[in-house]
Amino acid sequence: MNVISEGFKKYGIYIALIFVALLFQYLTNGVLFLPPNVTNLVLQNSYILIMAIGMTLVIVTGRIDLSVGSIVALAGAISGILIAEMGLPTWLVIIVVLVVGAIIGAWHGFWIAYRNIPFFVVTLAGMMLYRGLTMIILDGRMRGPFPADFRMMAAGFIPDFFGGINIGGNIYNLFAIVVCVVIALIFIVFETRNRMISKKYELEVMSLPFFIFRILVVISAIGLFAYWFSHHTSNGIPNVLVILGILIVIYSYMTNRTIMGRHIYATGGNPKTAELSGIKTKQVVFWVYVNMGVLASLAGLVFTARADTAVPRAGVGFELQVIAAAFIGGASPHGGVGKVLGAITGAMIVGIINNGMGIMGVSVSMQEVVTGLVLLAAVIFNVLVKDRKTRVKHSDDPEESEA
Repeated sequence: MNVISEGFKKYGIYIALIFVALLFQYLTNGVLFLPPNVTNLVLQNSYILIMAIGMTLVIVTGRIDLSVGSIVALAGAISGILIAEMGLPTWLVIIVVLVVGAIIGAWHGFWIAYRNIPFFVVTLAGMMLYRGLTMIILDGRMRGPFPADFRMMAAGFIPDFFGGINIGGNIYNLFAIVVCVVIALIFIVFETRNRMISKKYELEVMSLPFFIFRILVVISAIGLFAYWFSHHTSNGIPNVLVILGILIVIYSYMTNRTIMGRHIYATGGNPKTAELSGIKTKQVVFWVYVNMGVLASLAGLVFTARADTAVPRAGVGFELQVIAAAFIGGASPHGGVGKVLGAITGAMIVGIINNGMGIMGVSVSMQEVVTGLVLLAAVIFNVLVKDRKTRVKHSDDPEESEA
């Protein structure tokens, strides 16, 4: 029973994703899992997924950034002026926008980390400031269209370098199949190697049947992606999915296997203890906000490229969606807890709910009601689990028991 309970706590968010996906697959009469809709689901949630990675790190430190939606709009406004009007090359504008995002993040980090100004005040002020700057830069008007090389970032697809494969008279994307097979093999080798190393050093490992089951589940998921993106009704692997995949790998490695990652969790878990341990918590918070500014600017570029237009009201409400994704994905409002994959999963749960209800013809207002209820349920669950762990810890403490 304890194994099942621990397994549910560890993989509960993924079980929830599967349940929500299957539920809306049934409610939409099979439309949700159609390859064109899966591609649309990735494209329309890509910028939320990108920002969810950065927001998770901010929340792990025990803080929040309310300005990300306005940074998205500002990034779009800058790219609109520099590319659509001034004709500057795309690569240069991308660098400029990301640098602006880093400067914004450094501005937030300076006041929050080094001057102890409440993060709520700093980022709320930023939300209003960058929205106003966006209005000024665009003069209240839209800017566009953008050149093809800029649009390809969010609306383009990787070509089939192998020319495709003919199955039943339909051409399937062979490159997408090969990529998914390679990813599956890398995953198997990586997991098997980690298990062997753990056993060599006599560390605790999951049982062999559960290990095999976990491998099969992940391979099945990869197989679904191979089907979706290789199908003749699909255009292949979206470019933005490659960008997102790279970010997930980099940030998952950083948070799980680097000193910086451990310092981020220590800062959010117990700041005073972290400082006494020699961790420069102010620097950690500063760089987490710099990182958030860069990722919000990247999301702004992706959003603008997909819309092919820079608009003054871009990004409105994005900050709430991103924060919701992080909390639904398991991040704790108390700090110290949260995973990159959890945030991605939380964002996909919200995306599937909105997409599924959109297919069913449910109003946007009702979609927000459902998303709000899901967010509240996720936070309540996280708080209850934490309280339960605290009670168990205290009950196991001899001094607490004697008291």
